[in-house]
Amino acid sequence: MNFAVPALVTRWRAHCAVWFARLSPTGVAFGVFAWCVSLAPSLVPRSWVFQGVLSGVSIILAYAFGASVGGFMRWLGFDTPWPDRVTRILWRTFLPIAAFSIVASAYFGADFQTRLRILFGMPGSSPYMFIGQAIVAFSLAIVVLSLSRLLRRIGNWVAAKLGRWFPRRAAILASALIVAVAVLMLVDGTLVRGSMNALNSMYATSDKEYAGDVEQPTRDTRSGSQASLSSWDSLGKMGREFVSGGPSVDDLQAVADQTEALAGREARDPIRVYAGLGEDHDLDATAQQVIAELDRTNAWDRKALLVATTTGTGWIDPAASTTFEYLNAGDTAIASMQYSYLPSWVSFLSDRGTPPQAGKALFEAVYAAWLEKPEDSRPKLYVYGLSLGSYGMQGAFSGLQDLNERTDGAVFVGTPSFTDHWRYFTERRDPGSQQIAPVFDGGKQVRFSASPDDASGLWDIAPVWRAPKVVYVQHASDAVTWWSPELIWNAPDWIDEEPAVDRPMTMRWYPIVTFLQVTFDMFVAGDVPPGHGHMYLREYVDAFAAVTQESRWDTADIDLVKEWVALGPHPESTQEQGR
Repeated sequence: MNFAVPALVTRWRAHCAVWFARLSPTGVAFGVFAWCVSLAPSLVPRSWVFQGVLSGVSIILAYAFGASVGGFMRWLGFDTPWPDRVTRILWRTFLPIAAFSIVASAYFGADFQTRLRILFGMPGSSPYMFIGQAIVAFSLAIVVLSLSRLLRRIGNWVAAKLGRWFPRRAAILASALIVAVAVLMLVDGTLVRGSMNALNSMYATSDKEYAGDVEQPTRDTRSGSQASLSSWDSLGKMGREFVSGGPSVDDLQAVADQTEALAGREARDPIRVYAGLGEDHDLDATAQQVIAELDRTNAWDRKALLVATTTGTGWIDPAASTTFEYLNAGDTAIASMQYSYLPSWVSFLSDRGTPPQAGKALFEAVYAAWLEKPEDSRPKLYVYGLSLGSYGMQGAFSGLQDLNERTDGAVFVGTPSFTDHWRYFTERRDPGSQQIAPVFDGGKQVRFSASPDDASGLWDIAPVWRAPKVVYVQHASDAVTWWSPELIWNAPDWIDEEPAVDRPMTMRWYPIVTFLQVTFDMFVAGDVPPGHGHMYLREYVDAFAAVTQESRWDTADIDLVKEWVALGPHPESTQEQGR
């Protein structure tokens, strides 16, 4: 037994030596470069685990590219072997440089992350985080490379079997195709579909759960109440949070009494109607449930009606709905519905068609019912969406003219870059305006804001802003807005522009790596303080005030509403608060 352990160690060392000796020098060089640039700052701070996975994926892709380049050069006939002495000298020169680059970039990467956290008002990260991310990154790279070598061995085995009946090159090609098809079938048929089925089942179950601090509303103005046509159970987890939350009449009256713009207004109990997703997933039927609730609550006699498309799980940002109600002293109705159980990132990957279908189904139903009401007494009609909800709501309209003709204004927040209308306004922006805050057609109707915690700059573009007004709110650090497949091969304008206050000045574009950085940033864009990334709060006040009011609100009034929105609900002033 005493002799077995040294033997195993010796055998393991020999195995490792052979494994590393088979590495492609070109691939290793590209992999080291990818590790270094993957640690450069991007849009939002990342934890060491996320950074490690990002760097690991970058190393894998860069190594594969470098190894392919080396293999192609050898195929062209440039495979002139170096003398052993020259090879040793080259490796002994390269390895210290690579080691220094790896350590130095890890150190500066950790420093970049700390500075970015300070910029966002977050606590600094551990100076030793680079150790953990290095372990994650290189472990992931080794595992994936080992799997790829295993697949190559399987391909060689298949080629050897086929070589009995086919020419050598034909056998190699056929084996590569067979292995590739088998892997694709395994990934798509087993891993992807199995994962999607598991996610659907998991989130469908989660949708039925009840949050401990959410209580069924007793006010008739809410879906899910005893008077509602929609049962409390049918609303889903996010729907229940929506209808049970919001400011009380006392809170609304307090704000109205303290603001000049709402002076003399008597606060009303806001209407919130919502329909959960049925088992048949019939979007039109779900939209008709919303209309029935609007009729039941007599929402048509309110001053303002907001049609809101949710995010993937059916969530509506409480800051948005609360802001809309404060600015109108509660003389409002908000209508929304669920179209999925899945989080936005899953819906984004698996089903981009449903959000615009849901937005269209909901708006068309509300608009048809709204048109039937007397023109001189029906409410102003507004639309809103955040993130995937913004993408979905914009899918209800063919363009700006359609939006103008059928609404009294729109607020779109954190809009994904693949949204057609957003792309149209951004790509056709006026010369000299930035991509992060474009000016379209002189700001006559459509305006953008990219200022953290403050969208008051919406009024600074031109002296006249025609209604119906359309507002896009976005952060320069919001990866959801700036993610695009084009980042793989093309540097966008927003990286070359003068950095905004919440985007690092040192961010640079690198092929593929920047795409991976922004992709990973999407997963942590909501784990930052409000005013950065994908977290919006006080910006809603300026945006909704601009869209719903005829003239600009006084700064003091705006600041007061922002304070109340930032405070959130006040359970001590009402028994109806759900959170």
